[in-house]
Amino acid sequence: MSEGSTTSGQEQEGQRFLLVWILPGITRLNMIVFCYAAFATIGLLTFISTGTALVLNANFGMPISEQGTISGDLVIITEIVQLLIFGVVGVVADRIGRRELFALGMLVMGVGYLLYPFAESILQLFIFRAIYSAGLGASTGMLQTIVTDYPQERSRGKLVALSGVFNGLGVICVTVLFGRLVPPALVNAGFDAMMATRIVHFIVFAVCALSAIAYWYGLKKGAPVAREERLPIRQLISSGFSAAVSNPRIALAYSAAFVARSDLVILGTFVVLWGTVAGVSEGMDPAVAAGRGAGLFGLASAAALVWLGILGSFMDRINRVTGLIICTLLASIGYSAMWIVDEPLAPAAIPSFLLLGVGQISAFFGATTLISAEAPRLSRGSVVGAFNMCGAIGIFIASGLGGRLFDSVGPAAPFVLVGGLNAIVTILAIIVRIKSPGHIPARDGSVSVLRERQ
Repeated sequence: MSEGSTTSGQEQEGQRFLLVWILPGITRLNMIVFCYAAFATIGLLTFISTGTALVLNANFGMPISEQGTISGDLVIITEIVQLLIFGVVGVVADRIGRRELFALGMLVMGVGYLLYPFAESILQLFIFRAIYSAGLGASTGMLQTIVTDYPQERSRGKLVALSGVFNGLGVICVTVLFGRLVPPALVNAGFDAMMATRIVHFIVFAVCALSAIAYWYGLKKGAPVAREERLPIRQLISSGFSAAVSNPRIALAYSAAFVARSDLVILGTFVVLWGTVAGVSEGMDPAVAAGRGAGLFGLASAAALVWLGILGSFMDRINRVTGLIICTLLASIGYSAMWIVDEPLAPAAIPSFLLLGVGQISAFFGATTLISAEAPRLSRGSVVGAFNMCGAIGIFIASGLGGRLFDSVGPAAPFVLVGGLNAIVTILAIIVRIKSPGHIPARDGSVSVLRERQ
């Protein structure tokens, strides 16, 4: 029996969780914990932007003119570490399962946060950022792999949208709580900026540790394929590359990941930094200014959350590549529009940040839905690992170049750079749509297959 027919047979069974049809063997508890994982993992990882702004100002008193470059270099450290571990994590996940790696990743990310505000030099800050990054790579890699594991084909877009909604809620909650509310409250309570920064980071560590426990006990055990079906390690290692060679839609998903994952980091890093720098320039306390910057990020995230409901309502009904075209086009417009923003903290800038949030989540949604549909079942973790590696390379380039553009050209420059990259992916997606469109999920839940034109 082919892999495709096996999947088709599985989809005759299973149950429904909210609007999502899930595969047999996935329980409601698994789905509840997955939704929490989508909420907590992405929310907690975005705190690094606020945490970095706090540490650079409170620990080092770094001049504003240097913060863009250092922030970009810290992101580069993050991506170097992730490039080193994504492939390994994907192969291990296909052999032993997702749950163990997910829990370990969250715990390691929490340890990175715990150490971060105790850095006494930039070198130490880089080392602590590397620890955080190792946990980040394992946890986000497993989150994206589970997105491909749990749903039936007819509900892939809905699960991506559902996870995106919880992603957005997590980002908003973490940003508002640990960015806008807690640091200024601690300062107002009499703590100096450094102590306030350390307290906030300790709380974030505790949440990461508790989340790791929840993942360990609540997610599905083991790998999604039977032991006798598991591919040899050597074949798993090469499967990420070979899948892209044999399937142009996977290659397209990799190129979309190159841009889409840098979208989120550029948004989180440079929106917060832009608002913080603007606030400090106006004479605000660094903790208060970081809160204003985090507020801009929260605003964009709120727009993304609302937009996800619209995307999820129709993306399962159209061709996945067509969906990617729509998503990357929106991202190109949203990011490029930041060029017209002069004063980020002014009310007039709000529509631009709302459009930015719509563009960011669109690119991420389109890329994730495409790889979720196309990743082979037997090597899913390895292919998603390669997908994440492409994203890490994109973040590596966009953040390093973006940080220098932020300091030398202007705060809007990194966003315009990403807008241009999204435009290039849109063109590539149009070519793939013409030559190798893939399937179209029909309205009744079945799959209509277009004839491959390769």
